[in-house]
Amino acid sequence: MNGWDMTLLRRRLLRIGFTTHQFSYPSTRFEPLRNAQDLKNFTDHIDAPVIHFVAHSLGGLVVRHFFHESPPRRPGRIVTLATPHQGSRAAAKLALTACGRAVLRKSLEQGLLGDLPAWNGQREIGAVAGSASIGLGRLFADIAKPNDGTVAVSEALLPNATDNVVLPVAHFGMLLSHRVAKEVGFFLRHSRFKHAA
Repeated sequence: MNGWDMTLLRRRLLRIGFTTHQFSYPSTRFEPLRNAQDLKNFTDHIDAPVIHFVAHSLGGLVVRHFFHESPPRRPGRIVTLATPHQGSRAAAKLALTACGRAVLRKSLEQGLLGDLPAWNGQREIGAVAGSASIGLGRLFADIAKPNDGTVAVSEALLPNATDNVVLPVAHFGMLLSHRVAKEVGFFLRHSRFKHAA
């Protein structure tokens, strides 16, 4: 992604005291593993003792590959937003057509279909799922309910995560949500979502 979609969330995190760096990547031109290698190069040039990761959708799968292949030595936490940790039913259905494969391209390889390395708890991670069913994914597949219109809650939650939270937001709407930004900041500081307080 070119990162523009994360702009409002980045600004909100800046306002509450975090320094942010925007990683942009070609989400469908390369597979998540290749994008994870570029993420490693990107983080190698960040001068900070602690690096947190906040990723939306496919970006969370890129982060998972990054931690599996070359986990960073510097501490930090991870928050994923609407990441299909269990694979995406909408993507799987779309991949059955030539047009769908042309759209999703390399993002299907060890990514959206769920065939990625297991998460073994190597870092504190929080997963945010949305339950406002507004999105284009519903046009391509019968997504399990509840869902955010693209990713089902059951796909976005990570069973062995440090914490999970379901919020009444849509897939892209969570990037605009003030509440989501607050939950992200809270997790990065306290290793749990505020809902659990």
